[in-house]
Amino acid sequence: MSKVLKFVLNGMPVKVVAEPQETLLQVLREKLSLTSPKCGCNHGDCGSCTVILNGKAVKSCMIIALTVEGKSVVTVDGLGTDGKLHPVQQAFHEYGAPQCGYCTPGMVMAATAFLNENPNPSYDEVKDALAGNLCRCGGYQKYVDAVMAVAKGEFGPIPKGSDVDV
Repeated sequence: MSKVLKFVLNGMPVKVVAEPQETLLQVLREKLSLTSPKCGCNHGDCGSCTVILNGKAVKSCMIIALTVEGKSVVTVDGLGTDGKLHPVQQAFHEYGAPQCGYCTPGMVMAATAFLNENPNPSYDEVKDALAGNLCRCGGYQKYVDAVMAVAKGEFGPIPKGSDVDV
């Protein structure tokens, strides 16, 4: 039985009809036309579908869409402000982290959520934080280096998101 789902997506309230079995990834891609969260494995193993749900990085292929009622979801599309890249996005660009780019949105979201919780991580903590995101090109070192640069303040402060009432 279809239900109307209301939540905040990238700072804006949205309403969408969702089926009980649909995942958040399916709703984002198929019903809201957001293609940045990728469907890499559809089993929660690769991290290419990572989004931030109420401040925490989650794999959207593992979240039943109807459970996000009234919550805040942020995709990589919602990070930058006023035409500027988010510091994590900028660092990934400057450090040449993305190769094919398929895992990049998930990596950006995992790194952003991690840095919001731990703004001064060690190198090993960054490696652990990104371990749930697979890069098929093997570019892990550049991702870790970029996150460390953001943590050191090379790309300015990490802006905190604001939620919108649904």
